[in-house]
Amino acid sequence: MSAYITGPIQSVSGGTLSAVDATADTSKLGKRVYGLDATGNSAEFVYLKGVTSTIVGSVVTFDEAGATALIAANAKGPVAVAMGIVDSSTKGGWYGIQGTFPTDVVASCADNANLGRETTDGKVGDGFASGDLIANFYSRNSTTGAAVINCQLDHGFVNDTMG
Repeated sequence: MSAYITGPIQSVSGGTLSAVDATADTSKLGKRVYGLDATGNSAEFVYLKGVTSTIVGSVVTFDEAGATALIAANAKGPVAVAMGIVDSSTKGGWYGIQGTFPTDVVASCADNANLGRETTDGKVGDGFASGDLIANFYSRNSTTGAAVINCQLDHGFVNDTMG
């Protein structure tokens, strides 16, 4: 099921949260909307600028100005999952911050595992290094190789001390 808006901002192309603006709409930066996640349950999304190499399911940190960075070793800040291919800092799009979202996972990952930044910026897994645990982020499927699987996030964050 595709994520879509049920909240107050209805100006997203086609009402879908996977839409990407070629030029980030600065009036929407940091705005939050509610919609449905990949499982059809209630979810929360935030509008942010993109970053190079972002694909659907990339995990990013973001700041108060709406700028994103692919999750990296020793990162700090709130965490979100890209709903679209927002692969440039000039683009804008929606990112999931509460709900179950298709997420880019490296290597193998157990079901119901804690997640953190693993191996490659923007990707997560259950074999993360010390300090790279993402609070409130869990796999909801297992995989034996790199894949995009459903993972549950509830206003996750990193602080470079957990895990």
